[in-house]
Amino acid sequence: MRFSRKPTGKQFFELFTAIGSNIGHSVEVLREFVRAPAEQRAELAARMRELEHAGDDATHAIIEHLDRSFVTPFDREDIYRLAVRLDDVVDHMDAAVDLATLYRVQELPDGVEALVGLLCQAAQLTAEAMPRLASPQNLTTYWVRVNELENDADQVYRRLLSALFNGSRDALEVLKLKDVVDELESAADAFEHVANVVHSIAVKES
Repeated sequence: MRFSRKPTGKQFFELFTAIGSNIGHSVEVLREFVRAPAEQRAELAARMRELEHAGDDATHAIIEHLDRSFVTPFDREDIYRLAVRLDDVVDHMDAAVDLATLYRVQELPDGVEALVGLLCQAAQLTAEAMPRLASPQNLTTYWVRVNELENDADQVYRRLLSALFNGSRDALEVLKLKDVVDELESAADAFEHVANVVHSIAVKES
């Protein structure tokens, strides 16, 4: 992604829309990763890292744009918080993929694909919400549904932990898998944090 360095009033919304799209691409790579055989995961991890870098570039572009703009569509602090929270989403997905690759995880536990499925739903909602930030008051369904998905993810996560610690795996494998699952759960939390920022913006703008 390339971004203009000349400040424009609508560029914040364009950048947030680009970040939402990048999150959508990232979660699709994540879904491919958890379904792929171990020998194909390195290539998918490399693709995820490229998307993580693209997200970083967009976040930096928003911050640079913020520094040069006298007038912003909503509070400067909220723009910064939203950019950082969005960046966290892909960071956690990238960390999960990277750890699974570095640890040479052969088989992911049952429940991981269900957790990733919830992340895919949250990503779609987030990507659809970003172009509509100019009217955040109309995004109630978005932040309510993302919060529901995060609650569902918590339940899946707890069941995953229970299965990991049931004594059927050796201790080292459990620790490796827990690191991966923890990052996926953190990605679900990150989606909720994004939704909470959007909710806060809507309240201030109402």
